[in-house]
Amino acid sequence: MRIGIIGTGSMAEALGGQWVRAGHDVLVGGRDTGRAGALAERIGARQAGNLRDAAEHGADAVLLAVPYAAAAGVVSGLAGTLANRTRTLIDCTNPVAPGFILATQGGPSAAERIAAAAPDAHVVKAFNLCHESVWRLSPPVFDGRPLAVPICGDDAQALDTVRRLVRDLGCEPLNGGGLDRAALLEATAAFLIGLWVGEGADAQAIAPPVEYAGTR
Repeated sequence: MRIGIIGTGSMAEALGGQWVRAGHDVLVGGRDTGRAGALAERIGARQAGNLRDAAEHGADAVLLAVPYAAAAGVVSGLAGTLANRTRTLIDCTNPVAPGFILATQGGPSAAERIAAAAPDAHVVKAFNLCHESVWRLSPPVFDGRPLAVPICGDDAQALDTVRRLVRDLGCEPLNGGGLDRAALLEATAAFLIGLWVGEGADAQAIAPPVEYAGTR
């Protein structure tokens, strides 16, 4: 796949590096092209450029890996470039404010705001539940069980693209529903981050195995 990475931070490095190793054609784009070039060199990507270069390169998928506060503005400035039905825009942002609360409380989710900023792109929410260190694992398998990655989106082709990219990490994609459910995924992230960081708790322990979850 041709993948554009918008951003030069730790999530861009962790996910972009895994996709380069999986054989994808990745271009790293940032406001600071020097930083983008340095990141591309670290992860083995052959190309780097600015934000628009990344959006143009991502014929199959574009990863939006910038801070939430900047996300809608960045996407709005690239809306024309992203207006291609074959493009998948992956939102891994977390709108978590101090105190581990949602910065989007009382309004649309971060993913929905990003989708509104680029109405012709196909936004999929994914990869927001884990710290970047998890995405550097090859593969993220815990006690013999591959990490499950919930994804939310409305376009079937975009969802298929993200499922493939999830599997390229050694993980299993998990259907989270439409983009209207991204708010639940973002709230889950805020809650779990509060447990992990604020309490030092093993948040995985809060969910019973499926056979005890009252679903059967």
